[in-house]
Parts: sequence; C-alpha cells; structure tokens
Amino acid sequence: MKKNPSLHAYIKDELLNQIKANKYKPGDKIPTELELCKDFNVSRTTVRTALNQLTLEGYLVRHQGRGTFVADQKLKQTLTQTVKRYSDQVAIQGKEAKIFVLSITVIPANEYLSQQLEVAHNDPIQCIERIRKANDEPTQYEIAYIPWIVAPGITETQAASSLYASLKNDFQVHVAKTIEHIEITLADEICSKHLDCELHAPCFYIETLAENENQEKVEYSRAYFRGDKTNFVIERNYPNS
Repeated sequence: MKKNPSLHAYIKDELLNQIKANKYKPGDKIPTELELCKDFNVSRTTVRTALNQLTLEGYLVRHQGRGTFVADQKLKQTLTQTVKRYSDQVAIQGKEAKIFVLSITVIPANEYLSQQLEVAHNDPIQCIERIRKANDEPTQYEIAYIPWIVAPGITETQAASSLYASLKNDFQVHVAKTIEHIEITLADEICSKHLDCELHAPCFYIETLAENENQEKVEYSRAYFRGDKTNFVIERNYPNS
C-alpha cells in the first residue's frame, strides 16, 4: 500500500472511490473493521477513523450489531440556471418530494431585512418557515422573507408548493434573478430538530436574494441543507469566442 502520512485519509479515499465506482452500491454491506485492517495492513483505530468520517459525511450507515452499509445516494440539487422546481429535481432521482409549512407569520422589518429587501423599517414582512423532504427524510430547512407589498397574504397552500411559481401565478411577480451565497455551517438546536440530524452536524447554508425584472427585491431566504443527504451540481457554459 502507498505510504501516506494520514493513513485514515487514504483508506477513506479508497473506500469512497469504490462506492462512487459502484463496487459497493447503496444498501451493500462493506467489509468488517477486522477485514479492512487486514486489507490495508493498518490498525483498527485507523480503519475506525476512516469509517467514522465516511459515516459523518453521509456515505455509510452503521447499524449496531449488523455492520456498516453504504447509504442511499445523496440528493443532487442544481445551482445553475434552471426552471426545474425542487419536486422535479427530486422526481428525476426516483424520490418523492414533499414540502411542509411550519409557520407563516407577519413580522416588522428589522434593520437587516430593511437593507436586504430595500423596504422601510417596520414594513410588514411575511416570514415563511418550511421543511423539504425526499422520501420522508428531511433535507432542507428554509426561512423565506417576502414583503407584504410584493405578495400580500401568502397562504399555506401556496407556500406548500414552489414559492416562485406561486409568486408568478398568483401575484404576477416574476423572479428574474437570484444571487446565492453558500457557506458551510454546523447545525444548531433548531436545525438539528427540523433536519433530524445530530447537533453540530455539518450543513450547507445558502442565503438567497431574489429580484424581479425591474431589479426590485422580492424575496430573501436562508436555507440549511443536511450535509450527509445533499450535494450540489454546478454547471457552467463557456461561449466559443
């Protein structure tokens, strides 16, 4: 075996490559810790560290008394220009999408929301909390802020589908552009509850600011994605000139 200053990282990469190459498919049981120790000629501690990292990142699932298994493939979501809704992207991957509305409240715009949405301080803002699920597993917890003047009285039915589609179809508000900022964060108490994950588990965090064709701000949102259940695809097109 190739010598590496971080043996557990090497083993992790080797196992991950085998998973991505479909040598081990979702639901397959991987070799035991003892078998992996023999295969890689390393200690059990080294193997366990590699397996723990793959489990934390959502590639493996460990069942007490049964062994370690390859997890279901992560839900892929596209960040490029697309008209596909969340439900469409999930359906393509053979999963059923559901959106659960936790709450819809009207709050006064604080200083930060006033700045982001370009509204007056204390203007009414609709705060919409939602959870998105794929095959009944939570993948995303989102808080969206929409000025009342943009779409007054958004209903639970409208929020339980595509918000952008509801804005267009029911309020004649077309989202022409979004600006998204992506970071890595750790799940706090609220996120871990809504995403059904461990406290301080790694999550993707995306802030989105949406504009209409007149460059007016129509929505600001904060979304948290389970890092072990989601990955993102970014596609870029380069003109031949």
